Amino acid sequence: MCGRITQTRTAESYAREMGWTDAQYRQQDWQPNWNVPPGSEPLLMHQFGGKRAVDSVPWGFRPKWAVDRKLPMMINARLEKAATGPAFRGMFRNGRAIVPAEGWFEWTGEKGHKQPWYIKLKSGGPMFLAAITDFRPDRELQEGSGFVIVTAAAEGGLVDVHDRRPVVLAAEDALLWMDNSLSSEQAEQIARQMALGPDCFEWFMVSTEVNRAGRSEPFMVEALANR
Repeated sequence: MCGRITQTRTAESYAREMGWTDAQYRQQDWQPNWNVPPGSEPLLMHQFGGKRAVDSVPWGFRPKWAVDRKLPMMINARLEKAATGPAFRGMFRNGRAIVPAEGWFEWTGEKGHKQPWYIKLKSGGPMFLAAITDFRPDRELQEGSGFVIVTAAAEGGLVDVHDRRPVVLAAEDALLWMDNSLSSEQAEQIARQMALGPDCFEWFMVSTEVNRAGRSEPFMVEALANR
């Protein structure tokens, strides 16, 4: 799940929503994108070393042992296993970050006839998706480095769209999530207890043009019924 997101506001806008007034911004040719795919470099919010910043970071991660085996990049991490699993536990302990977004896409239907759905907050505001990363602003990125989005089991009506969902946090809880002085156990509790529930979201079918990973247009997040 969560194989595409939208990211259409500026880094400064996301920072204001978070209450950051002293953030650093390092964006490489970033542009608003209504169809952000894995492998690209969307905005990632973090506060490593106590310094708040927004960077463009690759979406995807492959541990060093998987690089040599040419295994595929991972784009999501299950909350149930991320804190203790060998692939992610180090990042879960010391590399918690946030992916800001306006929404994400899911697909239903048979292969070859997939129908995309768009999920966003009813409030119309930005989302803060829990993520973990091995990126650090003072280190050069290595092959396979990047971030993954933390996911949990879907609830309520969201189950009809997909059985998994990203862990979406309110701004104040996102700040806690990014506090890497907290233990893995404390961070897991935040993700489990403070993730926004299905009543906070709305979802609807959108154009199949979303299926083309290189296409990015505002109409892609418009409900089919409204077009």
